[in-house]
Amino acid sequence: MFLILGTTIGAGYASGRELWQFFGFESGLAIGIFTIIFSIAVYVIMKVSFEERTSHFFPVLERLIGKKLSHVYDVLIVLYLFTTTIVMIAGGGATLEAFSVPYWGGILSFSVLVVLLFLNDTNGIIKLNVLVIPLLLVGLFYALFAFNFSSQHSWVVDITKQYNWPSAFTFTSLNILPLLAVLSAIGREMKGLREAKIASIGSGVILGVMSFIYNETLVQMADTIADYEIPLFAILEGSPFVVFLLMSIILWLAIYTTAISGIFGLATRFREFMNTPIWFMALILVLLMIPFTRFGFANLVAILYPLYGLINLYLLVSILLFPIIDRYKMR
Repeated sequence: MFLILGTTIGAGYASGRELWQFFGFESGLAIGIFTIIFSIAVYVIMKVSFEERTSHFFPVLERLIGKKLSHVYDVLIVLYLFTTTIVMIAGGGATLEAFSVPYWGGILSFSVLVVLLFLNDTNGIIKLNVLVIPLLLVGLFYALFAFNFSSQHSWVVDITKQYNWPSAFTFTSLNILPLLAVLSAIGREMKGLREAKIASIGSGVILGVMSFIYNETLVQMADTIADYEIPLFAILEGSPFVVFLLMSIILWLAIYTTAISGIFGLATRFREFMNTPIWFMALILVLLMIPFTRFGFANLVAILYPLYGLINLYLLVSILLFPIIDRYKMR
């Protein structure tokens, strides 16, 4: 469950920028739909991963969309993970600039920390998420509730004004590729489908509740969000310096966990062709990514995220329809 949350709650989500871009006004129903289809999609991926006893994502792709299209999406997933991890490394370096660390010094420091985690194989990744994700959730919940209590705002959801419901599908599709890559890599380690049920429902509910509270808070700040590149800092305006410092650390951790998930998905895929330790694969991948970080965090996000959100829609529909199609084939 923490692995799923760690893959999904990246810099874009934690900062509020991703939520505001997809949801905003009249999105209560959209977030409700997102919670449901996210849980279903995660469960289907984990179920197929468990049945195939997978260690990387390609066998899961074959089951979900067939052999021909699986080769196309194999390339797309590799490109997605590669480019979005570049975004995270660039973001990690940019965040450290706030602490007077030079941009390239921040990039190199962040990259070293990423590679070091893989020295303990997959155990290090799971342990990281178990430690970090509760801190992320507690920090975000604290910031949001503190703001809402101080502003004494009451949430009112008008059922007749929910025109933004289609954004539930585009928001889920944006996050589905990294989840497919990461969850497929642990199919071999799952003990049973009960794990899949608990993880999918638990992560979906947590993300749904968090998204609703975060989005409603951002709606209150709609007039001032345009002045902030990171909407979370608009919520924290007027808070003590210690709170700003802690939330900056939380944002950095969100970037770090997403970068780890991206490298994990790529390393497990390429390890099939190269008989090398996972930490060495991680090192090679990070070295290949570092030169591309010169394009900058904001530019990479603006170009890549909308493109991948559109491409992923077909895969999301295939995942949601898979249980029905699979049952029909068995009959």
